[in-house]
Amino acid sequence: MGRSRDERENGADMSAGGPASRHAEDGTLGAARHLGPLRGMPGWLKVVTGVLALAMVGGLAFAGFWFLRLQNNISKAPLNAGGGNNESVSDATGRMQILILGSDTRDGKNAEYGTADDSRGYGKSDVMMMMDISEDNKRVSVISFPRDLLVDIPQCKDEETNQVYPARSGVMINEAMAEAGIGCAVDTVNKLTGLEVDHFMMADFTAVKELSNAVGGVEVCISDAVYDPDSRLRLPAGTSAVQGEMALAFLRTRHAFADGGDLGRIKAQQGFLSSLTRKIKDDGTLSDPGKMLKIADVVTQNLTVDDGLASVPSLLTIGNRLKDIDISKVAFVAVPTTPAVLDENRLQIAEPAGSQLFAALRQDVDLTDPAAPSPAPTETSTAPPTAGPTETAPPAPPYDKALQPVTVANGSGVPGRALEIVQALVSGGFTQTGQFEATVVAQSVVYYGPDFADVAADVAALLGIPAAQLVPSPNIPGVQVYLGTDFTTGATYGGPAALPDDIVNQTARDASCQQANPALIVQD
Repeated sequence: MGRSRDERENGADMSAGGPASRHAEDGTLGAARHLGPLRGMPGWLKVVTGVLALAMVGGLAFAGFWFLRLQNNISKAPLNAGGGNNESVSDATGRMQILILGSDTRDGKNAEYGTADDSRGYGKSDVMMMMDISEDNKRVSVISFPRDLLVDIPQCKDEETNQVYPARSGVMINEAMAEAGIGCAVDTVNKLTGLEVDHFMMADFTAVKELSNAVGGVEVCISDAVYDPDSRLRLPAGTSAVQGEMALAFLRTRHAFADGGDLGRIKAQQGFLSSLTRKIKDDGTLSDPGKMLKIADVVTQNLTVDDGLASVPSLLTIGNRLKDIDISKVAFVAVPTTPAVLDENRLQIAEPAGSQLFAALRQDVDLTDPAAPSPAPTETSTAPPTAGPTETAPPAPPYDKALQPVTVANGSGVPGRALEIVQALVSGGFTQTGQFEATVVAQSVVYYGPDFADVAADVAALLGIPAAQLVPSPNIPGVQVYLGTDFTTGATYGGPAALPDDIVNQTARDASCQQANPALIVQD
């Protein structure tokens, strides 16, 4: 059959290279159809678009390079060594404690500071500070632990070798990580303070040198010119900018300051950190990406952190929490100490000041302004009413307070807590006192023997312990105040923690000048 006219014409078009065929062969026309609006784009706009695209690719590559570089710099280790805090915490919110350690290992880059014997094991903690960041990001407390402090080290397990080390008593705190690693130092601080450290950061000698170089030096002050041959510290009197080896010598020296002991060294370290904090704030480092990358690079190359902190985002989050804190609310504190009874060349916690400090930390007290209103008297208190204008004062008790036997059993779980209560009792007239450590219990109780009900009531009133917590006990000779975990702070039940007036050595706002050790003073 013949085709219709339309069919013949269409067939002719197809066979002769009609419109469909021509479009398929014309590559320029096909591409233009797919580009749509870009076909008529001005040349200058095409250039701008290309530049922006390259910039975005370059920026992503730059960010990726630094992320991978910083991430690969970080070394990590377990947070604990058999005990302590195993719960994950939010780095962005909530209160946080970070244990900051300076390792004295002479391994690797630090070989010039010692011998091969010094580089064995994990090394000792040359510096130990706990940074406590408040939940509202408005204050920071930095607590220094002297390395000569004698403490009890709990049982620790080396997570790399699985070897378990037994608990030890009366050991220098800087030995805690020497056998079982950094996690053992964390567990030791947890046991000592009653807190739960969330993270740790450990830096070596090189980190100190590189950080001081990265910020262009740190200003320090000393009363007289000194030279310490052991640490190689040599400084003139007055203010100097130290960096590199001299910055490290300033932080390491054991003999150049005060009487040449560890407490003078701690104050110098705190003065250095205060000056460093002010410089970083004044230079706008925290808001300058270039400066921050430089510092982050040198620090992370010589930094070991716990698994929960071993990521660049986590470190940046914590840095972001610190950047807006008023430096007057950055408090530097040293754990209160006294010469150890067993070895006068070592230190032990001074009581009750040590227990007061740890209790205040557990209560999240602002150490720069610890004053708080006195607690209202409890309704169950047996204290006699205060005499009014027309009332007569209550009669004196029908016994001599100084003759009443009152003992304090420390079941609070806080070492040395009984001494604080004994001092409150003595101040209240009950001078025949004794104290001992006891099994930890939840609730505080005042026990009393036959014929001592009135004495027990007055003791309870003095300490603010409710009358409902007075219990007769025929086996008690006199009165016994049994402290529980509900009474771990202050001299009044439910009251605020007391603190020594001079607990804060300085804030980051304060510029301090260290007193030179007379034995090392040299002529300028």
